[in-house]
Amino acid sequence: MTRMSLVKLNGIDINFDVKGTGPLVVLVMGSGSPGRVWQTHQVPALVKAGFQVLTFDNRGIAPSSECGAGMVLDDLVADTAALIEHVGAAPARVVGTSMGSRVTQELALARPDLVSHAVMMATYGRSSTMQKAMAQGERDLYDASITLPATYRAAITAMNNFAPKTLRDEAAIGDWLAVMEFSGGTRSAGKRAQIGLEMRAGSERLTAYRTIAAKTLVVGFADDRLIPVHLSREVAQAIPGARYEEIPDTGHFGYLERPEKVNEVLIDFLR
Repeated sequence: MTRMSLVKLNGIDINFDVKGTGPLVVLVMGSGSPGRVWQTHQVPALVKAGFQVLTFDNRGIAPSSECGAGMVLDDLVADTAALIEHVGAAPARVVGTSMGSRVTQELALARPDLVSHAVMMATYGRSSTMQKAMAQGERDLYDASITLPATYRAAITAMNNFAPKTLRDEAAIGDWLAVMEFSGGTRSAGKRAQIGLEMRAGSERLTAYRTIAAKTLVVGFADDRLIPVHLSREVAQAIPGARYEEIPDTGHFGYLERPEKVNEVLIDFLR
């Protein structure tokens, strides 16, 4: 089964896609990226493994409502909950990466009735000094109306998001640079609203996560510069019974960089 729709939930439009049949897996993307990023590697593997897979564009990413006036993390949590209820397949297996992991954590905490399994890749439960500095820098760059040359933006994106092993692979990194040069450079009020998100309820959520009851897997990407693995381990240590997996030779884009290994870990846990 494949179903693509634009639905109004929580007063906004949300663009979503459903493929396959079986237990529901909801994939929650990180900031600034559309849900279709999951379609290249994770969706085909999960459908083949016997799951129904829901992907969607978070508020801030067109054609979902951009909500340029601003948003908080709880808005994205409520949107994900509303989508699960709309599809009518609760409880769901929910998988997030980066910002999507924060949504997954808070959803498992706020709506345990909707989440049977929670997977958080490249996640954290407290904001480090470097994370705060990077986030502020991104906001300042956007607010200064500075548009980086596509070649430079591609190079910086690759340096920040891929592992050294990939950066040393001349053929592979050449292909990635070409892709990044021609994608992801558009500015929008919705993307600005997403990068304006702060940690919910202050800078520390690890204490709250001790009450998460869903079966939990935390995945760290060993060479992640943006969310170092020690922050992901802290989340796994906070959640009772959580399993932690660390994937070597992967950066922040681990699900694109080493999709076979990521999919293997996901499917093993979700089954």
